[in-house]
Amino acid sequence: MVDFHGFELPIWYSSIQEEHLATRESAGLFDVSHMGFFRFCGEGVRSWLSSIATQEFMNFSNGRCGYTHFLDQNGHIIDDMIFAVKSDTEVLGVPNASMVPVMLDWFTSLLPEDGSITIDNLSDSTSILALQGPASPDILAEVIGEGNSVGRFACQEIADNDLAISGWIQGTGYTGERGYEIFVNDQQAPILWNALLEAGNGHGIVPVGLGARDTLRLEKGYLLSGQDFLWPGLGDCAEEPLPEDFLTRDTAETAVPFGLDLEHDFIGKSRVLGSIDSGDRWHGLECLERGPAPRPGHVVLSSDVDAEVVGRVTSGAPSPSKQRTGIAMAYLRGVSPGDEVWIQASPRRRVRALVMRPPFI
Repeated sequence: MVDFHGFELPIWYSSIQEEHLATRESAGLFDVSHMGFFRFCGEGVRSWLSSIATQEFMNFSNGRCGYTHFLDQNGHIIDDMIFAVKSDTEVLGVPNASMVPVMLDWFTSLLPEDGSITIDNLSDSTSILALQGPASPDILAEVIGEGNSVGRFACQEIADNDLAISGWIQGTGYTGERGYEIFVNDQQAPILWNALLEAGNGHGIVPVGLGARDTLRLEKGYLLSGQDFLWPGLGDCAEEPLPEDFLTRDTAETAVPFGLDLEHDFIGKSRVLGSIDSGDRWHGLECLERGPAPRPGHVVLSSDVDAEVVGRVTSGAPSPSKQRTGIAMAYLRGVSPGDEVWIQASPRRRVRALVMRPPFI
């Protein structure tokens, strides 16, 4: 158990390897109640969000979810967020745990002066359970009915069910598998948690901690706020030995294609446009030989001898789905997918790796 942004959370229940593979092969259940939950309301709320986000909210119909970055006036990523369009006048959003107060302050500072848009911080009263994996539709249907089995990146109010569970459900998650994120009040969370584990027992479900959550998202190439990018307004609080401001990034540098729409104006757009054809770029690395696994902070080199530094690893670990082959994400300069580079995995060992575009599986 660890203290994670004020929440006591498990790194693992059984083992990272077991929980990871169970989620890929059957189902995993995550308590992600440490994440935030915002509600944005008012006439023109989608237009307002579009003006401050890299995503064009007007392109999303009611009942659909999406992914976006929010940038500061200099174009630096403050945070990323999954959002859900509930109606023309209501949008829900899930900020990262450590960024809830920061993002609340940021949004509040940008509200229209006429009071037409409001923000409710529902984080403290909302629990979030994530059911992920190929068996998740069958488990969910058994517990709260097929009417709540929404499709990928779809969302809705939880329909009537035998457990009288109410709240919000969306077909999103942080594993890349089929699954759901379920938002309920704190009193209903233990009821739902126990029911999902009981119903999923015959499907191979396991509870999953922070360790496997990290390796699952890494295999799919999902960025982690605070590790793969860090807003400079927080100060230099990166946990790994990285150069100052190395994690200060914009959306183009992170190469996230599904969270950026350049056909509209938004805060920080000028830096994004300037980064599209130049500078560092986020890449995946897959080790081509045995050796120490890549870890955050490791230097990436152009060759094994007389090498120049081309970047650094921000996320890395052995991949449970690939027989523990080392995989990593890094910001690199002057390389392209298909190139080979070397990771300085220890003071005496460099490991050859292939530059690629995630996902790794």
